[in-house]
Amino acid sequence: MTRNGWVQSYGSRATRPSILWGDVSRPAPITVRWSTYTQGLTEKPVKGMLTGPVTILAWSFVRDDQPLGETAYQVALALRDEIADLEQAGIGVIQVDEPALRELLPLRKRDQAAYLDWSVSAFRLATSGVDDRTQIHTHLCYSEFGVVLDAIDALDADVTSIEAARSRMEVVPELERSGFARGIGPGVYDIHSPRVPSVEEVRDLIGIALDAIPERQLWINPDCGLKSRGYTETVASLENILAATREARASLGA
Repeated sequence: MTRNGWVQSYGSRATRPSILWGDVSRPAPITVRWSTYTQGLTEKPVKGMLTGPVTILAWSFVRDDQPLGETAYQVALALRDEIADLEQAGIGVIQVDEPALRELLPLRKRDQAAYLDWSVSAFRLATSGVDDRTQIHTHLCYSEFGVVLDAIDALDADVTSIEAARSRMEVVPELERSGFARGIGPGVYDIHSPRVPSVEEVRDLIGIALDAIPERQLWINPDCGLKSRGYTETVASLENILAATREARASLGA
């Protein structure tokens, strides 16, 4: 990474993208110590959290002397090693985020099939080495998902969480029409805003989701990660989400 190569992420947020200047490898674990420390603080499951190969490419400065798909496979193999070490350390739920899957989709239709082939293959290369008991999650945001629903399904993740709060579950009818059969978590909390969603708002969004998604598939979650929010608003928002979720479970007899 550069010291001063800041790039705007969204709003006033900025990041320093990594630079992929040669062949990618992972000489040592990166996140295992953090994940095992966190898991040691609670008896509840803690997710291992990683960024997927396509999103790492999208948010990095990438070498241009070989096809992008080849670099994606190198990143995927490094992630595969990290996932194996997380699993070996006792982390039973591992999330590999791919919010840029739709973002990198080529504009020319003739190029889209090839892109989706290597992007999906890279994700599966990274995640397919785990034991059947290890749960693989992924997360997508910042885009309209209908165009790539088949590709999202082909990722073969056990659970997919997606941004949906601001659009009031706009993606849910598309999920229903597609017959999406895996765990799905359309977001109920817009984390890009400091506003705390009320229990009633969350209850309404859960109701919309339940109208189209079987309860056994539905997960309740925020739109995205919470690191851009303050503690007070985040705790209040999560308390309201939990209250609405418990209401929904009670109404279903769960």
